[in-house]
Amino acid sequence: MNKIFLEHANVTVKDPDASAALLCQLFDWKIRWQGDAMDIGRTVHVGGEHSYIALYTQPDAQSVSVNSYAALGQMNHLGIVVDDIDTIEQRVSVAGLSITSHADYEPGRRFYFDTPDGIEIEVVSYS
Repeated sequence: MNKIFLEHANVTVKDPDASAALLCQLFDWKIRWQGDAMDIGRTVHVGGEHSYIALYTQPDAQSVSVNSYAALGQMNHLGIVVDDIDTIEQRVSVAGLSITSHADYEPGRRFYFDTPDGIEIEVVSYS
């Protein structure tokens, strides 16, 4: 059987360069690619060797206030697996982002925070 995995998620943000810099700072990720995108937009791909987040914007991108958990087809959060959750939590706090929830559960620990663009990120550790 072929190896099957999620390669990337594509999310619209206000400033893909600022969003990429934040994610690189928090998770030690690298910019994999950046450049012009559809509809006079710009995209920055940020992540690791096997997966990434495509951060996209265009001139008329708008914020919408919607409860993603109650709207069909909306992304609820991104889950990022880390080895050292305490270090990542400290980086999130130093970046001035508010941690919204902690939970220890079988088989690991997790916390959540929102990026400046309102993207909820779940940080989880199974170690």
